[in-house]
Amino acid sequence: MARRSGRNRPPEGTLIKRISGAPFINRKLATYDILGEEGLCLIERNADQILQEVGMEFHDDPSLLEIFKEVGADVQGVRVRFEPGMCRQIIQAAAPKTFKQHARNPANTVEFGGNNTILCPSWGPPFIHNLDEGRRYATLDDFEKLVKIHHMIPHLHHSGGVVCEPVDLPANKRHLDMLYTHIRYSDRPVMGAFIGSERAMDAIEMAKIIFGEEFMLENPVLYCVSNTNAPLVMDGNMSGALKTYAKYNQPVACTPWTLAGAMSPCTVAGTLAQVLAEAMACLALVQLIKPGAPCLMGSFASTMSMQSGAPTFGTPEAAKMVLVSGQLARRLGVPLHTVGTLSSSKLPDAQSEQEATWGLLMAMLAGANLVNHATGWLEGGLVTSFEKTMIDADLCGKVASFFEGIDLSDNAQALDAIAAVGPGSHFLGSAHTQENFKDAFYMPTSADSNSFEQWLAEGEKDTAQRANEQWKSLLANYEDPGLDPGIDEALKAYIVNRKASMPDQNYF
Repeated sequence: MARRSGRNRPPEGTLIKRISGAPFINRKLATYDILGEEGLCLIERNADQILQEVGMEFHDDPSLLEIFKEVGADVQGVRVRFEPGMCRQIIQAAAPKTFKQHARNPANTVEFGGNNTILCPSWGPPFIHNLDEGRRYATLDDFEKLVKIHHMIPHLHHSGGVVCEPVDLPANKRHLDMLYTHIRYSDRPVMGAFIGSERAMDAIEMAKIIFGEEFMLENPVLYCVSNTNAPLVMDGNMSGALKTYAKYNQPVACTPWTLAGAMSPCTVAGTLAQVLAEAMACLALVQLIKPGAPCLMGSFASTMSMQSGAPTFGTPEAAKMVLVSGQLARRLGVPLHTVGTLSSSKLPDAQSEQEATWGLLMAMLAGANLVNHATGWLEGGLVTSFEKTMIDADLCGKVASFFEGIDLSDNAQALDAIAAVGPGSHFLGSAHTQENFKDAFYMPTSADSNSFEQWLAEGEKDTAQRANEQWKSLLANYEDPGLDPGIDEALKAYIVNRKASMPDQNYF
């Protein structure tokens, strides 16, 4: 993605070179499909059986139950049961296979679906960690720094949402400050507030200020993730956000959040059937609220330690679940939302990057259209790490380069170069090498490939120490995208009025 003209580039080595001219990854490699037709049909039949015989509960909002009743679902109390194929039919009749989410800078607009992948930073941790301060509760200042850092990382495509939880602000008001920070300090697409219809409406109203009401009603400009309370429950906070965003034609990723062995069965096949059942019930709800509203099948499925009960990430079982989720989403005809560089490690160490690499590669091979938590996630989601953000950013660059596939152009075939060099010589000084060396290979920023003596002379730094310098360099060289003063003032006035309309509440 080319940077806009007239901007100064930060010093060499502080940014990863952009791989393509698009504001998202267009995957040239095939997905890795691990189930055949028989296995996929089995999972789909089992999901239909769950929805018919067990059903799913929708709490706290009787209007949703009425919506389901009107289309013939069996509603008993808050439990809703569906005939086999009913949810799939509702989804496939109207849900778009592709759609765009517009950024306030049109050059950063992203497209969901097909072979496209959008990478987002971490979401939700109440703590931050860096090598200078260690682990502590996050603040709005940390949030602003992370937004600026993410804006300067070329292999992220989306500003995200709660990149850390600024616990120094009242819980019921901080979403306003977070949204404003994204809008002010980045010009990439942004997520809205997810918890409840009231916070979702704040995001809608702020989006109207930026894009205009007419444009917003016709075009996605926000992004919502609506998690289920597995097993087989959706509460009013999540359904309230889902209903609000769907009504206003904004994308909703219907995402079962499961740890196999606790929130779903301790088997891959059982978890997959439950994930598909929950996702289809919620996707059908989106389409019943507003036919044609953009939506995604989400999957956040991992495992837990059967000894301690702690969440585990980067496991072979989690890989199987995301790969099959990709197949199921494609058969359903909607884009896939999933997760990336998750880790239960406490530090940006070998464990964190082994788990992160496994998770991100599996998401990409699954054909994920949006990968949440592509950078920075530590301690099972409790921590956003500044250093891991930079190490993961390098990983994102490698993955993007890999999924570009193999260049088969005349220049890449290099037959003239091979003929010119001939047997027994070398290509170091050849014209072809001189013309191509700057762009021939991906240049990692977190690795050190210098000699031992040079590494020693430069301070014997490990990867985390180099990453510490890098995020500080990005902050020092942050390039402000600017914001129209009239829009800025209108946003600030809206926030002041909204905060004045409610007392502080200091719980999440």
